[in-house]
Amino acid sequence: MNNIKNRFSIKDLENLTGIKAHTIRIWEKRYNLLEPKRTETNIRYYDLASFQKLLNVKYLNSNGYKISKIATIEPQEIPQLVRELATKTNLDSHAINAFKLAMINFDQALFYKTYETLLTEKSFENIFYNIFIPLLTEIGLLWQTDTITPAHEHFISILIRQKILINTEKVQSKQSHHPVKTFVLYLPDNEIHDLGLTFINHEVISNGHRSIFLGQSVPLESLIELKNYYDDITFISYFTIKPEKENLLTYIDQFNELLLEDSTSNFWILGNRVNDLDTEELPNNVITYKTIKSLTDAL
Repeated sequence: MNNIKNRFSIKDLENLTGIKAHTIRIWEKRYNLLEPKRTETNIRYYDLASFQKLLNVKYLNSNGYKISKIATIEPQEIPQLVRELATKTNLDSHAINAFKLAMINFDQALFYKTYETLLTEKSFENIFYNIFIPLLTEIGLLWQTDTITPAHEHFISILIRQKILINTEKVQSKQSHHPVKTFVLYLPDNEIHDLGLTFINHEVISNGHRSIFLGQSVPLESLIELKNYYDDITFISYFTIKPEKENLLTYIDQFNELLLEDSTSNFWILGNRVNDLDTEELPNNVITYKTIKSLTDAL
């Protein structure tokens, strides 16, 4: 049975493309760009072809084509025009659209094809910062608005994680010296969103440092053992949903007491929860970062 999502409400299209529902209706009525269908109970919906076409229309419009001009182009010629334009201009938004389609259709082949095409023009790091991060941000919003399911989010996240791990292994295989600086990467109890931390692990190793990647849901007490092996540690954690807002300062105080006092170690934190912290209340050796890029620039 084919379980590909093939029916979209106008709100779904708005969330997926960023084009307002009001604008979609205008394009539909004035230029006949889309042809909504109706269920047996007379509810309007759009099919997968309409979604794909709208993504392409948006790309052309964002690159200087007026809607009135796009409306005169034969439907079968639009994808080819987008591909030609993408090879001459910025590939990023075209690639993000392709990854969205891959996610909606659970289409691994499209993901791999799009990624390999990007690699001919960009480094892996460039792809992550300029395409994967914006894509993941959009996916988070799509999940929150029920446009996609957790299965869609997990599907695309696992494919991205796969690329991070492959590139990390390539870097590790070439590391021949003994690193001086040690970084310990972990997520707090009940925190499972490790994609950003996985990329930071790649960047730590790429910068020639030692990275001890502990992953998800690590109790504070488990980190104490590391002090028996290394004197100067920079701990890095990504606070997405944990600790809870009301427990943040308590958690950091406990961390400071167990792992930082009487040592030269540091604690670097980033993630959504950082926005809930008053940095002036933090110990001197606890540093917060707003973005992955700002943190990796400090390595």
